Amino acid sequence: MGYLDNSSITVDAILTKRGRELLSRNDGSFRITQFALGDDEIDYTLFNENHPNGSQYSGEAIENMPLIEAIPDENNIMRHKLITLNRGTSKLPIVTANISKITLTIGATTNVLPTTLNFNGITNQAEPSGYTATIADRRLLTSFRGTGLAADQAEQQSTIRPYTSTAVSETVVGNGFSLTAINSTSLFGTNTKLLTTLTLEGKDTGARVTIPVEISKEVIAQSTAQGETGITLR
Repeated sequence: MGYLDNSSITVDAILTKRGRELLSRNDGSFRITQFALGDDEIDYTLFNENHPNGSQYSGEAIENMPLIEAIPDENNIMRHKLITLNRGTSKLPIVTANISKITLTIGATTNVLPTTLNFNGITNQAEPSGYTATIADRRLLTSFRGTGLAADQAEQQSTIRPYTSTAVSETVVGNGFSLTAINSTSLFGTNTKLLTTLTLEGKDTGARVTIPVEISKEVIAQSTAQGETGITLR
């Protein structure tokens, strides 16, 4: 991570692997349709209402803070996105999936259906543009996809490929999400469970929630099939 020279206006951008692929096609398929703004670098406690040079200098320390260069890691950048709410809004939107923790056993599947509280004056509703879901360690799922989007958004709903050796995150888009745990024990080693997180973010509000995900390995019985003895996992 580095810092940018904030003495001049700078646009610093990094394309994702998917973005680079579309750009390389050179056929117009690469289009920036959405963007987000954040203030991760800002320390608002530096705002000094009693600045000795007057109120016009109250934000001087904030304005002179260095800017962080773009990095492709959602855990360290764009964690505090700026959002636009209707005038008169008195409550911040909150994303919820009505679950505090996702627990899966090997090969099991679960569906997550997020909704947003306090959005446009409605107590609880799904956001029109849907949600993004980011799994922190893609190795722990054999399938991770979004559901419920229109056909022209279907490409964003599917994962590109499963990862087997490198712990990287992956993001999909949808109104709901389907997660299927790995069906192999190779990643467990001596552990009985593997842990990661699922972060849900509303595309209209920017509200987000992070849910712990636990994949467990449990031997519950011995079984015999076609003369071979194995184990039953759940």
